[in-house]
Amino acid sequence: MTDLLRGFEPAPQGLVLSLLGAHHVPRERGVVWSGGLVRLLGEFGFSPGAARVALNRLVGRELLASSRDGRHVYYAFTPRTVAVLAEGDRRIFSLGESPRTEVTWTVLWHSIPKDRRLARTRLVRRLRFLGFGSVQDGTWLAPHDREAEVGKLLDELDVATHAGVMLGRPAVAIDFGVFVARVWDLDELAERYRAFAEHFRDQRAGGTLDDRQALLLRTRLVHSFREFPFLDPELPEDLVPAPKHRAEAVRLFHDLYPALAPAAQRYFDEVTMP
Repeated sequence: MTDLLRGFEPAPQGLVLSLLGAHHVPRERGVVWSGGLVRLLGEFGFSPGAARVALNRLVGRELLASSRDGRHVYYAFTPRTVAVLAEGDRRIFSLGESPRTEVTWTVLWHSIPKDRRLARTRLVRRLRFLGFGSVQDGTWLAPHDREAEVGKLLDELDVATHAGVMLGRPAVAIDFGVFVARVWDLDELAERYRAFAEHFRDQRAGGTLDDRQALLLRTRLVHSFREFPFLDPELPEDLVPAPKHRAEAVRLFHDLYPALAPAAQRYFDEVTMP
């Protein structure tokens, strides 16, 4: 493992989505050769067998669609994945863009039947990505007006009849800052931002990278940064101060991601062309 990847141990399925989400453009059409994806996953330490298992599992989860042309197998995004990635882009690229003060909050509660476990799992993951935190089993809280996003999500998963949504604001008489510290791990969040800023600050100060190194670094950058929406609810700063290193982490991401794009894209296109 190279210095660029030290400590970077993503799950292969998530890594595939990060690679394709960042470099397979446009997402709505076109296919990518499986052999190229297997080779790229090999750059991150995954064997050809593990890479193919990951790709097949993404097909089984309906996140990728496979096709064959002669001896070659190709993969493309499904419409659901295109929509999820577009939602992810909006969340990732707007994260920490401006200070937030008093806002409308969203409360969601659900009692999804046990035989709808997959829908429940998908709901929970998408809620976390929208900035929700778990208050208790089946009850979720977000410091945002998420009425539109949640309504669409509940309809998409066909669980609207098992859920309720309410908008409101915290009561003035209650120290809500103490409460939210029990809903979200703010200390862990601060540490994650510090570690991200420390690592990528050093990368920005490094020398010129070749195309391969640019793709490896850009993939690590976006794969690491995309975890923050799951962790950071972006609480109002008049309630809880922003994480100390968030602004630097956001600035580094917005500086490095486009700067690395041309070289990274060249390597991606070269490797994924059969």
